[in-house]
Amino acid sequence: MPFSKYGKEHDEAKQVWAISRKEFLHIIRDPRSLGMAIAIPMILLVLFGYALTLDVDSVPIVVWDQNESEMSREFISRFTGSRYFSLKAQVSNYRDIERAIDSGKAFAALIIPTDFDRRINSGRRVSTQLIVDGSDSNTATITIGYVDTVAFNYSSDLVIRQIERIGGSHGISNPVDLRPRAWFNADLESKNSIVPGLIAVIMMVIAALLTSLTVAREWERGTMEQLISTPVSGSELIFGKLFPYFAIGMFDVLIAVLMGEFLFQVPLRGSAGLLFAMAAIFLTGALSLGIVISILARTQLLASQLAMVVTFLPSFLLSGFVYAIDNMPQAIQVMTYFIPATYFVTLLKGIYLKGVGLEVLILEAVLLTLFGIVMVILANVGFNKKLE
Repeated sequence: MPFSKYGKEHDEAKQVWAISRKEFLHIIRDPRSLGMAIAIPMILLVLFGYALTLDVDSVPIVVWDQNESEMSREFISRFTGSRYFSLKAQVSNYRDIERAIDSGKAFAALIIPTDFDRRINSGRRVSTQLIVDGSDSNTATITIGYVDTVAFNYSSDLVIRQIERIGGSHGISNPVDLRPRAWFNADLESKNSIVPGLIAVIMMVIAALLTSLTVAREWERGTMEQLISTPVSGSELIFGKLFPYFAIGMFDVLIAVLMGEFLFQVPLRGSAGLLFAMAAIFLTGALSLGIVISILARTQLLASQLAMVVTFLPSFLLSGFVYAIDNMPQAIQVMTYFIPATYFVTLLKGIYLKGVGLEVLILEAVLLTLFGIVMVILANVGFNKKLE
């Protein structure tokens, strides 16, 4: 009996191994699936490891020093000597501050009043104004905290000097009073920066996923050959496939704008026409990307996996939607230049929250248009080559 039991277990193990061996061979014969299985964990580890950070370093800041005294220059040096700030320019009026923040050259502006040194020397509190870009509520909140810490430390040093000089504290305990103000999002509500960014991420993922799956489904069902046999060119076939999803996508943008306005109370401050024009360009590129993905993956499973890796992860992590690009390592920052959602997120926040137009967003608009053109060309060339 023991021998019989051992023989039965041995046969079961052989059967399991035979099935496993067959599955291993199947995996090896499908290098794309094997590559995805190995590459996805590595890509996730790199992206999450480097991009997933809430730390804020080297915040670009401009300063308007109306006092121009030794004391005000020392106060400014506390920022330039910190790794948390990067002084971009000294400005001389509010218009310069507005241009710097609108264009993204600066994230914050520090305004030192004309009586800065006089009030401190006379033992009175002096108010300094801090303006931050509220379109990124998380970074704005952290930046206010950093500046408040610098101002507090500077105030503490002033009090210590006063005690050492006169042997007692007869002045005010906190001479520098910081008055923060957030532009474009006064209450620093996260929904105001999240809603525009979400529109970009959702459009990118859904558009690429839908087209990649619908074309892959044609290959799987064998109906693509029937379409090819019809008297239409490859380009006509592509545009015929894309147009329904383009119409649905533009309708989705309209619904998203209305929901943002009435459900989340996130008003559209800029041009609706410009927003929809940029959305049309972005959507065309994203849909064409789906065609390119379907050329590489002729099964729906592989197409969906590729679409998620190529669209969702980069758009969510590396577009500036959640995590500030300036805080990422230099190599990762270079990668963000090749992610179209990066430019669309900037465009949406600029149009939605700042109310600016092409005079400020022209670079992002040009690069987004270039993405759309390149994707359409790649989809046409790749699809026609596949048909041949």
